[in-house]
Amino acid sequence: MIDFNYETNFTLENEDVISSWLSQVIISEDKKEGEINYIFCDDEYLLKINLEYLNHDTLTDIISFDYSMGNELNGDIFVSVERVQDNANDFKVSFEEELKRVLVHGVLHYCGYKDKTEADEQVMRSKEDEKLAMFHVEQ
Repeated sequence: MIDFNYETNFTLENEDVISSWLSQVIISEDKKEGEINYIFCDDEYLLKINLEYLNHDTLTDIISFDYSMGNELNGDIFVSVERVQDNANDFKVSFEEELKRVLVHGVLHYCGYKDKTEADEQVMRSKEDEKLAMFHVEQ
């Protein structure tokens, strides 16, 4: 089950459509959907988590905690709505497009994709594009 939670003044439009798409992404990677919680927050909230749990004193758009067991994906994905908006402006894309990229990015981490090296990042970007295209096809 994919669940959306809000710790800031933001509400995801069309939760059902987004949830269905993310479920299809999971299936397309031959994984099973467990309990995945998205927590939308602001920069301050996510910075506290980054400092407390990862010892990183930097702003970020997403932090995911992976509790997956075997092929079943489980975890908590924290998303800073402020960072997503800033990144959308920087990359000259809509907020909605950048948000979908971040949402699928978290799931792809649970599927085993990394982004620490340049090569891994290229694979991750390719997978994000592939999964974003799935969203457009289904609509």
